[in-house]
Amino acid sequence: QVRLVESGGGLVQPGGSLQLSCAFSGIIVRINDMGWYRQGPGKNRELVASISDGGMTNYRDSVKGRFTISRDNAKNTVYLQMNSLKPEDTAVYYCKIRTIYDLQYWGQGTQVTVSS
Repeated sequence: QVRLVESGGGLVQPGGSLQLSCAFSGIIVRINDMGWYRQGPGKNRELVASISDGGMTNYRDSVKGRFTISRDNAKNTVYLQMNSLKPEDTAVYYCKIRTIYDLQYWGQGTQVTVSS
């Protein structure tokens, strides 16, 4: 059974930092890429950052220089370090894993609220 469990969300003031974690298990085929998505109030879900099996990263423009995606293969965990947070970063953040057979698995989401 595949499981993705996100953690690390919460309430933070503008300019603050949070680190999200996504621990996964049960995936027995090769992973092609992993990503963090977010869905703000009244908005569509959007890609925030992704990291390929080879370690190549990709970020949406609005988070470049502030967010960093990384992975720890030994711990089966992908992280999203978020610095200099802004109110517009407020959203539910989701982890997604895609295998080489294009199977996609999602976590349950973790709420991030940036507010003073």
